Amino acid sequence: MIRLSRQYFSPRKMIFVLGEGVLIFLAVTLASYLFLSKDIDFKGMMEMVWPKILLVSLVTQLCMYHNDLYELDAIHSAIDLAYKLAQSIGVTSIVLAICYFLWPDMIIAKWVFFANLLFLLVFLVCWRLLYSIIIKKRLFTEKAILLGAGELAKNILHEMAEKKDVSYDISSVVAREKGDYSDIGSKIAKIHYGFDNICDLAQADNVGNVIVALDEKRNVLPYDQLLACKVRGIRIIDGETFYERITGKLLVEKINPSWLIFSDGFVKSKIALFTKRLVGLLTSTALLVILFPVFVLVATAIKIDSRGPVLFSQKRVGKDGKLFTLYKFRSMRADAEKETGPVWAEEDDPRITRVGKIIRKLRIDELPQLWNIFIGDMSFVGPRPERPFFVDQLKKTIPYYKERMSVKPGVTGWAQVKYPYGATEKDALEKLKYDLYYIKNMSIVIDMLVIFHTVKIMLLGRGAR
Repeated sequence: MIRLSRQYFSPRKMIFVLGEGVLIFLAVTLASYLFLSKDIDFKGMMEMVWPKILLVSLVTQLCMYHNDLYELDAIHSAIDLAYKLAQSIGVTSIVLAICYFLWPDMIIAKWVFFANLLFLLVFLVCWRLLYSIIIKKRLFTEKAILLGAGELAKNILHEMAEKKDVSYDISSVVAREKGDYSDIGSKIAKIHYGFDNICDLAQADNVGNVIVALDEKRNVLPYDQLLACKVRGIRIIDGETFYERITGKLLVEKINPSWLIFSDGFVKSKIALFTKRLVGLLTSTALLVILFPVFVLVATAIKIDSRGPVLFSQKRVGKDGKLFTLYKFRSMRADAEKETGPVWAEEDDPRITRVGKIIRKLRIDELPQLWNIFIGDMSFVGPRPERPFFVDQLKKTIPYYKERMSVKPGVTGWAQVKYPYGATEKDALEKLKYDLYYIKNMSIVIDMLVIFHTVKIMLLGRGAR
């Protein structure tokens, strides 16, 4: 896998996304040449229309991204793919119509546009068919041996089975001794026993990676064999690190404090923190001014819809465990917790008002937190701040929970874009896995990924309760 700014990206998927962008550009170019070649040569045509072609290409690919066409796990069948492609092209047409209304000079001829749709469908279907074959045949992957057959190994195999596009292919599982590994055998063809011939097995299978996924390494780890593999050029990857790499989260149930201490990450340079604060201050200031009419409109709707204050304020736990007051537009009845006390919101929660359902779905209720960013209590991206009542409970039952408070909380976060809304202790554990990954790998790149994905979630109205 390729590592950019502390993030791991599948080279195969990167080529897939970039290749599809090139194909979209070629489809528009071919359609343009088909209708304009009579009057001008290819070079002259490109000099004249390349900005228009680029606009169509970017809008098309953005609409495909927002319709989950790059989330391969979200595509369940050929019919689902065809539906999503048709829907994306329809949305692309609407967005382009708006762009052309705002910038008439960017309009392309209507026959060019219709021809482009035909070429586009052919190119995209063929490209995605080819990519599905590559995934099915496990082509262009890094072969690996999984050392261990315990819970950590099973967690890794489970995640790899769930994901359609992982850049690794586990060729063999090596267990320390014979036993019943039927639950692993259903996922992996070959199981070997004993740690004496790991190096020979790796070379025989032309394997470049050995993933050490042992639940207990003390007095078990085959140092001599792993060292022999290492000096022969075979990469040795820690199981917990590998799990982090392919999932974007930390397996907090299995990692120990020493792994966290000695692992790469958790770097918080003063320059990076200052930059993040400065960007947050300037951006929140601009948005508070620009969105002021929206604030007035929402406040009026809330006041007309139900009794109570427009804003909802609540104590939350911030950086280093310090309490601060979080602000939101009120979306529930004013006496929502009068009888129940502190509880998480449920799906179709009866306490939510009519206006509240709308603003929660579109995440508009979170807008007053721009003030929290402005005054420095929060950042745009970070772990979501929790209430003291729940923090006290979760710290007792979930390992490393207090570590999520080592950074400023955020309006959105890695856990929010990777995991749906949760209202149980199990959900809190899953979100912590993502929060710790974010804290460990904080960077501008991951912040941009989170913001970009948050916009997608807001536009599609997903995950709110």
